[in-house]
Amino acid sequence: MSKVKICGLMRREDIAAVNLALPDYIGFVFAPSRRRIDIKTASMLKELLDPKIKAVGVFVNEDIRTILEIAQSGIIDLIQLHGDEDEGYISRIRENCDCPVIKSVGVCDALPPLPRLPDYLLFDTASAQRGGTGRTFDWQALKEYRGIPYFLAGGLSSENAADVIRLLSPLCVDVSSGVETDGFKDPEKINEFVQLVRRLQ
Repeated sequence: MSKVKICGLMRREDIAAVNLALPDYIGFVFAPSRRRIDIKTASMLKELLDPKIKAVGVFVNEDIRTILEIAQSGIIDLIQLHGDEDEGYISRIRENCDCPVIKSVGVCDALPPLPRLPDYLLFDTASAQRGGTGRTFDWQALKEYRGIPYFLAGGLSSENAADVIRLLSPLCVDVSSGVETDGFKDPEKINEFVQLVRRLQ
């Protein structure tokens, strides 16, 4: 049973949309990106979020103290690392915080060496901008993978989510640009994506 994560929420309207659709997770981006938000905005949005939905904070090579401040304030429930964070970095987070850690791994046509310490992996399309490309990678690279449970991102939408779930059964499918129109989250696309995944269960 694959779960759903809607990433890159920035506005009150985005929260209203997910509160209706009820994905399992949403993502707040604290890393350089057109979807980046500050801590004050994230705190306000989290207060409006349905408590059944878990909030994920997305970071790239962030100071660990900043991550811990955001996590310990209750703004996020999970920590997603999209940079060069090594196992020592992950260990320091886990020693000081109970939030599960997701580590992103960029994939081209084969799996690179994988970290062992995170609670979950996130397989995304390899790119210089650390994800958010709206492009898929070769899903066959994961066909034989049997390790840590994983989120799957990279160019997902209502047009291809069913295909990848049937092929790989990831723990969670993670979508951002695939549920946007003109650069903003589209409530109809969010609902369509969530309902499509739910029907596959």
